[in-house]
Amino acid sequence: KAPAKDSAAPQEPRTYAQRQGMGHGDLRGRTGTRACAHASTLCPHLHATHVHRVQREPECPPLGLESLRVLDSQLRASSDKRYGLGAHRGRLNIQSGLYDGDFYDGGWCAGQEDTEQWLEVDARRLTNFTGVITQGLNSIWTYDWVTSYKVQVSNDTHTWQPCRNGTEEAVFPGNKDPETPVLNLLPSPVVARYLRINPQTWFQNGTICLRAEVLGCPLPDPNNIYAWQSQPLPTDKLDFRHHNYKEMRKLMKRVNDECPDITRVYSIGKSYLGLKMYVMEISDNPGQHEVGEPEFRYVAGMHGNEVLGRELLLNLMEYLCREFRLGNPRVVQLVTETRIHLLPSMNPDGYETAYKLGSELSGWAMGRWTYEGIDLNHNFADLNTALWDAEDNDLVPHEFPNHYIPIPEYYTFANATVAPETRAVIDWMQRYPFVLSANLHGGELVVTYPFDMTRTYWKAQELTPTADDGVFRWLATVYATSNLAMASEERRLCHYDDFTRFGNIINGANWHTVPGSMNDFSYLHTNCFEITVELSCDKFPHASELPAEWENNRESLLLYMEQVHRGIKGVVRDRDTEQGIANAIISVDGINHDIRTAFDGDYWRLLNPGEYEVTARAEGYEAATQPCRVSYENVPTPCSFHLARERRQRLRGRLPAGARLPPDLVLRLRRQRLRRLRAHRRAP
Repeated sequence: KAPAKDSAAPQEPRTYAQRQGMGHGDLRGRTGTRACAHASTLCPHLHATHVHRVQREPECPPLGLESLRVLDSQLRASSDKRYGLGAHRGRLNIQSGLYDGDFYDGGWCAGQEDTEQWLEVDARRLTNFTGVITQGLNSIWTYDWVTSYKVQVSNDTHTWQPCRNGTEEAVFPGNKDPETPVLNLLPSPVVARYLRINPQTWFQNGTICLRAEVLGCPLPDPNNIYAWQSQPLPTDKLDFRHHNYKEMRKLMKRVNDECPDITRVYSIGKSYLGLKMYVMEISDNPGQHEVGEPEFRYVAGMHGNEVLGRELLLNLMEYLCREFRLGNPRVVQLVTETRIHLLPSMNPDGYETAYKLGSELSGWAMGRWTYEGIDLNHNFADLNTALWDAEDNDLVPHEFPNHYIPIPEYYTFANATVAPETRAVIDWMQRYPFVLSANLHGGELVVTYPFDMTRTYWKAQELTPTADDGVFRWLATVYATSNLAMASEERRLCHYDDFTRFGNIINGANWHTVPGSMNDFSYLHTNCFEITVELSCDKFPHASELPAEWENNRESLLLYMEQVHRGIKGVVRDRDTEQGIANAIISVDGINHDIRTAFDGDYWRLLNPGEYEVTARAEGYEAATQPCRVSYENVPTPCSFHLARERRQRLRGRLPAGARLPPDLVLRLRRQRLRRLRAHRRAP
């Protein structure tokens, strides 16, 4: 899809105060696709979109069956096999359950097999219908799809007019498999309120089942008894459209040029096809790590076809830049007290594949994987198994660490199946002392938190909490409760899981196991706490829906970033020299997960409100412990340490160069260290 042309925009107010209350409704369209091959002989003048296509302006955007803007009450059918295969399930890309006998399945299936069956969409207002997109049933047990269908329209549901191709009733070519979306544009746009899809033929070994989306432009209708579906339009003048690699680079450069004092664009590596993985840094001192200032990151586009996170991060760059210039006090505080890193496209190769097909035709999986066919969310080193094996043998933490777990040797070999995108992100994690992160996905409305991998290896689902389960649950709740779509009382299921019962958050492993996830790796190999946010039911929302999605997520994106300041922070210094001590270990009594100081000796430890005993220790120094209290205010509690060198280290500093300690003193020091080690092993 090519980007739409920008429309003329009103002059931007110069200050944050002047901007309050202003808004605009500049919704940008998108380019669409059309087939370049003639359809079947059933309708020789119609065109169906399969693989080969050329760019062109679309007649109209989708009504919103896939994105759930079309409500269940707006869908009816002639019959259905059961409720879980009813008309409300006939939505493009809806997914079935994972198990035989699941209540919900992936599509609408007619209860009878004849050419009188239909799936009906009520647009609730006069609409200029221009096209229909269909898929087969999503199911791991059966193969069902419609191979041809007719389209009928009505204004009252009593009198129906068939879509005609000249003088003949049009028959549209349907699907050839369950998943590939097929677009049929109507020979001529038709104005009506209701549209029916009337299957004529279907897969010979299956039955009548389909998923659908309808394209149409709403028209004014003063006689419509239904209230207009008014979604709040954003007051932020942002670039609401889909950006391919070239356009993404342009936007990031434009933001950098607009706010050079607080932004920096850098690359962390290249994809398999050589596309650079760009990051936007936003800070009052870009390019520098400031002692006492935490580092935060958002990552999007791990799965190339889950594109909403990419666009949200691009919008976030624009928003933070412009609001900082306007003097928005919240944004100014966030930018000056936090070093923010935004990676909008972790899998640029996969995104380009999905982008070429477009928002409705990329399907559920096209572009998910890298060019090599690797799922990046299963591609990080499995550190969970090593930790859990050590815990089962009572080796943690005195013989096996509970944090900063090293990467296994096999994973570092040149012939290991590790994507260049994954290696680039791991190097990035190791270079910056990230404290908090979120990984933005799509296809559901839920926030998941580690662990993502089940502890029982043969289980597909199992509650597997971390030592910081309370903190992770808080972080997930912060995003979920401030997200307008998740918090809506009227929201319905995306597919088959009802996450509203759990507050729209769930332990990742308790949803489905993900070995080698980025969240688990981040927690076990670095200091960074990371969650996954499933942003929308629709993986690739139409461009016309991006403004509403920004409104759904803006507060969540800001509020979650602010959580990086929750807990304690401090600097571990040498008592004699006042120099920061790198890699000092910070332990919190009662939480079996430590963190380490950065190269300047500073650290941040995310904690929920409460009283804690915190210990700092470093090689060559005597450990120090002090109480630290975390308040309910979102302000970090200062908790710094001055460590004294161990006696042996102090004595060495007093001896002449090259001199050795007396043998009797060496023996006493060894006995003292052995007693401490035994006492530490006996400690619970």
